Order: sequence, then structure tokens, then C-alpha cells
Amino acid sequence: MPPGSARRTSSVEMLRRLIAFPTVSRDSNLELIRFVRGFLEPYGAEIRLTHDAAKRKANLFATLGPRGEGGILLSGHTDVVPVEGQAWDTDPFELVEKDGRLYGRGTCDMKGFIACVLALVPDFMERGLRTPLHLAFSYDEEVGCIGVGRLIADLRQAGIRPRSCIVGEPTEMRPVIAHKGKRGFRCTVRGLAGHSAYAPLGVNAVEFAAEAVAFLKGLARRHRDQGPYDRGFDIAHTTVHTGVIRGGTALNVIPHECAFDFEFRHLPGDDPERLLHEFSDYVRSRLEPEMRATHPAAGFTIEPLSEIPMLDTGPEAEVVALAQELAGSGEIGKVSFATEGSQFQRAGIPTVVCGPGSIAQAHKPNEYVTLDQIARCDDFLGRLAHRICAKR
Repeated sequence: MPPGSARRTSSVEMLRRLIAFPTVSRDSNLELIRFVRGFLEPYGAEIRLTHDAAKRKANLFATLGPRGEGGILLSGHTDVVPVEGQAWDTDPFELVEKDGRLYGRGTCDMKGFIACVLALVPDFMERGLRTPLHLAFSYDEEVGCIGVGRLIADLRQAGIRPRSCIVGEPTEMRPVIAHKGKRGFRCTVRGLAGHSAYAPLGVNAVEFAAEAVAFLKGLARRHRDQGPYDRGFDIAHTTVHTGVIRGGTALNVIPHECAFDFEFRHLPGDDPERLLHEFSDYVRSRLEPEMRATHPAAGFTIEPLSEIPMLDTGPEAEVVALAQELAGSGEIGKVSFATEGSQFQRAGIPTVVCGPGSIAQAHKPNEYVTLDQIARCDDFLGRLAHRICAKR
């Protein structure tokens, strides 16, 4: 046991340290990873790092306690979304406590969970783990759950397979057994530039992109109004969303190119390939013939951006009963947002999602997690220690 371990670091103090690392997905997370590694190594943690291609980011996987068994995995991502363009009342990378809330970028999504886990490590070790406790902290979750794939591939190669996994995304400490899958795409529209006074002689990429986006909006309305539905989800139907669009150079120039990014967040059993085919068939059969009548090289290109599989853990799974016991509630839920949990499940590790905070606070200015939620997460992990440690 490292010297001074009797002085505990509270979850709030740990969260203060983690928030101070501005780990926006576009930037490196290595300073935070070095901090976490330095915190864990004195407790005898066996640590594995997997990096991105540029060596600017890393996943950290740590094993505490005995080796050689499956053990339980606690997982979270270290990256956060940007703050630019948001009206924050405080410095987003400095933890501010006010009226029972902890403000800062990542407090809710999802450094609050990581902070609680790290703060409880001394307790786990002092009480003596009877089974391995694994910790996984990833990069680039917010841009498509990219980093965790390298971590899982490394575990597979090393023959490490935890018995179960809890991903601490914000669920208000309610165990979640399912979430939607996500498919993201970029659509690039090629037109023909010219003077806007002669608009009929060109191909306006922005206008054809707008027609394509309107078709996607029609798909979204159809699913809203006709289903299929799963009432267990907070949004009970598949959603279609366009999030980014770029095109044009000046008002008096016919835009020669426009690009937009769109996504499907689909229910279990709803096929995103069918939706993609429907969209593709529309632009190929309805829009491109008109474009190419003016300019044969005009048209649409659709390329994949990201894919996150669905999480669909059966309510009878052992990990679900464990999460219910730790949460002190038999309640389970389903959510619309995606997590890394589905990739752990795909790798054969039964997974649930359960963590402090509300997704309603994520990605917003003045993001916060309540002190009550942090306390509930501490209690959840304390019950886990009671279950897997020798001293109770």
C-alpha cells in the first residue's frame, strides 16, 4: 500500500483534477493518462496503453488485485466535447461547486464516473480484492467510439476477457441494458459553378443538398409518426438527423460543392441499411438525372463516417442483476444515446451502462453533475467493494 494512503482523495477532489485536463477530442489526452497511470501504479496496477496512429492519444487499461480470472471491468471515456460557441458562466475546465452542483466540461459526460472509480481505488486495495478489478479509460468516444476498438483488440490479443463490464455513462445511476445503434455518413454533392445571374446554366450543389436533407427529414417524420416503436426507450423510434452542412463561396456564385453529415440512430431490429438504400435510391433516381442533364460530372457521393453497434443485454444476464444490486434498485432502462458498451458486448463481455449524472446535461454550456449523483455513485462502488473484497 503506498505511503499516505490513509488520507483519502474524495471523488469531488479527484473530479477537480480530471476537469483541469482539457481533453477535447481534437486534442491529446496524454497528460490525463499520465496522471491516472501515476495514481494507479503505486497500488500495483498492471497497466496496458494503446495509442492512436499519431501517438497523441492513448487508452489506459489497468488490472488491480489478483490476476488470471475474468473479473469485473469499469469503463469510461476521457475525451469531452468542445466548448467553443457556448455561453459558459464559469471556466469550463475549472470545477465550480454551487448549490449542490459541480460545473465543468465533462463533469457529467463522463469524468464524474472516472473520478468516483479512482477515488475508491484505495478502499478496494485496502480491503483486499478477491477477484480482478479492471479499469478502462478510452480516447475519442465522442467522435464515434474510435479509441476503444484498439483497446479491445489489445485485450483480445492478450487473452484478457473480463466476466462483465459496467460503462459509467450518465444514466442517473439507473442500470441501462440497451441503447440504439448509430450509423453516420457524409454526403458530398458536386455541382457546376457559374455566375448566379445565369443560375439555370449551372448546377447548384447547395440546393440539391437541401432537397436531399429534406428527404432525410421526411424519413425522420415517418419514423416519428409510424414507428416501429419500442416504448422502453426514452425516444421510442429510430431517428434521422442532419448535423453539419457546408457549401457555397459567395451569394453571386453558383455553388459547385456542398457536403452534409447525417446519422441514423436505430432501434434493435430496425435495419439502417434499408434506410441508407432508400436515401441513396432517392438521390440516384430523382436528383442526379436532373443534375447530369446540365453537367455529366455532377452528382452525389455517400461515404460512411462511423458505426456504433446496438447494446442489447438480456434482462436475465448476470451483469444486470449485479448492477441492480449495486444500484439498490430493480429498475432497468433503455436509452437513445450510444456508448462504448456495445463494443464490449460485441467482444463477448456482458455489459450494462450505469453512471452519475443526466444525459440532459451533456454537451451543453454549464454542464454539471449533482453532488447527490456523485454520492450515489460512491455508494454503488462501495457496494461493489463489499461484494468483491475480502474485508467487508
